Amino acid sequence: MKALKYSLLVLVFSLFAFNSAHKYYVSITKIEFVKEKKVVQIISRIFIDDFERLLRKRYDESIVLNDGQDETIIDDHIKKYVSSKIKISINGNPQTLSFIGKKYDNDIVICYLEIENVSSIETFEIKNKVLYDMFEEQKNIVRTFINNQNKTFVLIPENDKGMLNF
Repeated sequence: MKALKYSLLVLVFSLFAFNSAHKYYVSITKIEFVKEKKVVQIISRIFIDDFERLLRKRYDESIVLNDGQDETIIDDHIKKYVSSKIKISINGNPQTLSFIGKKYDNDIVICYLEIENVSSIETFEIKNKVLYDMFEEQKNIVRTFINNQNKTFVLIPENDKGMLNF
């Protein structure tokens, strides 16, 4: 009887261990205020397979990330999507995100954005709704380094906003 339970446990573990779809839906966004340059730099990391699935559903079924396709069209879709899902206000004023570009790192898309002409930050608010429209289990981790202070938020669909006061 013990051998049967052990065999069943090994079988179940094997099925989960070799499942190619990951079960965690998460992005990580790093935000840093570089006071000397008067710029807020934003780096967002998103799983390629999740992002590709969303871009196909939303814009074009033929999109394949990181395979040498026309990156200009893909960049336009990424810029449009990310700009609509990440909203930042500084000192109570909504900001415009500039899409700098993206690169692929194994199974991650790294998106580079920035906000220019920021001389000081007294309050900082972020909404990050990336992939919420695709995965209800999505979590967006936001790590900030502003005014020499590190802060981290874990944003979920029910609580998609983080606020800092300095």
